[in-house]
Amino acid sequence: MAKSKKIFFLVAILVGGALTAFVLFGPPRMLARSSEPDFCSSCHVMEAEFQAWAHVGAHRRIKCVDCHLPNQNQYVHYLWKSIDGLKDVYMFYSGQVSDDIEMTAHARKVLQANCIRCHSTTVSMIDDQRECWKCHRGLQHQRSGTIQTL
Repeated sequence: MAKSKKIFFLVAILVGGALTAFVLFGPPRMLARSSEPDFCSSCHVMEAEFQAWAHVGAHRRIKCVDCHLPNQNQYVHYLWKSIDGLKDVYMFYSGQVSDDIEMTAHARKVLQANCIRCHSTTVSMIDDQRECWKCHRGLQHQRSGTIQTL
């Protein structure tokens, strides 16, 4: 391998390591700050959803990441936080965010798992094949003021 290629790879590894360290450990409290709901709404196109959650939401005392990210273990949580965060930044700055944000199949699984994680005693008494928000339509951000059932 030519000397210039070796230098390039060495610099790339050093820059990659520095970027990784920055993302993981700095700036101070970046990781904790990015878990706060006001962070999610600061550059997100979710202002109406944030306002509904903040003022009248049944779950207004919990954070966005408690429902919208996998919480079975820390590694998976931070992996998906990175993936979803990068995707959100890309979609926002490329102007590709649609007016109606639809849940992906992955998002549906994550939300359902988190409903069950917090409400396991209640869920154990009902059909576990139904998605929670099919009955509890009032928990969707646009209609956060009430808890509705069929």
